[in-house]
Amino acid sequence: MHAAAQAFDSLAPEYDATFTHSVIGRAQRNAVLQYASEVFTPGSRLLELNCGTGEDALHFAQHGFRVTACDASPAMVMEARKKAANKDMAARLRFYVQPTERIGELLPKQQFGCVFSNFSGLNCVEDLRATAHALAPLLSARAPMLLCVSTRYCLWEIIYYLLRRQPTRALRRCRGSHETNLGGISVPVYYPTSASIERSFSPAFRLVSIKGIGITVPPSYLESWMKEHLTLLRVLERTDNWLQNLPLLRTLGDHMLLHFERSLA
Repeated sequence: MHAAAQAFDSLAPEYDATFTHSVIGRAQRNAVLQYASEVFTPGSRLLELNCGTGEDALHFAQHGFRVTACDASPAMVMEARKKAANKDMAARLRFYVQPTERIGELLPKQQFGCVFSNFSGLNCVEDLRATAHALAPLLSARAPMLLCVSTRYCLWEIIYYLLRRQPTRALRRCRGSHETNLGGISVPVYYPTSASIERSFSPAFRLVSIKGIGITVPPSYLESWMKEHLTLLRVLERTDNWLQNLPLLRTLGDHMLLHFERSLA
C-alpha cells in the first residue's frame, strides 16, 4: 500500500478531533476556503485530491458543487463517506480510494471545472510533473486549480524549534525533504518551492497567484497553547489577511496557497 495511505489509515479515526476541529485547523482552513469562494464557480464539477476525512468536499457540496474526492487512505475515505451519509449529501459527492499519483487512471474521460487540494496532501507526492500531466486532460481551458502545500521555509517552525534547542527539527523542511513518522510509519515528505511547483505544472497550467496561509497563525503542533490564547488567535488571523499577498512573507508561513489556471494551449 501507498506509504502515506498506511500512515493516514492509522490517523483517520482521530484526525478530525486532532486537526479538523482544532482552533488552528479551523483558522487555516477558513483562510483557504475564503479564497476558494472567490475563485471557484458554484455548480461546477470539482475534483479534490487528498480529500482526507471529506471536510472540504462536504463544504463544497453544501455550496452547490458536484464533488469527486479522492484519497490514498481507505480509512480516510470511509470517514468521509460517513460524513456525507450523515449530512444527506451523497447525491452531490463521490469518494474514491485513489492516490494522486494514479489520478489519471480513475477519471480518464471526465472533465472538471476546478481542482482543489488542501493541507499538504501534495507534499507526499514526489513527482509533481506527473501529477500535472495527469490533471491537464481533466480540465477545460482557464479552469482554476487551488493547491495548498507546506512551505519549505516556515518562520514559525524555525524559530520555535531553535528556541527549544532542536536545530534539526527547526531546519527539517529547508533540506527539501525528510522522513517523518506518522502513526508509527515512516513517510517521505517533500517541500518544493513555489518556483519549482510552477515549473512542474508548466506549460499546462499558468500560475495566477500565491497566498500565504499560516504566516502568523502557528502550525498545528502549537494547538494546546493557542487554545488558551483565542483572542490572540483572532488577531493573528486578521494579520494573516494583511500579509498573505506580500511577495516574501507569503512563502514563509506554514502553508502557501497556489492558484493555477489551465492554459489555453
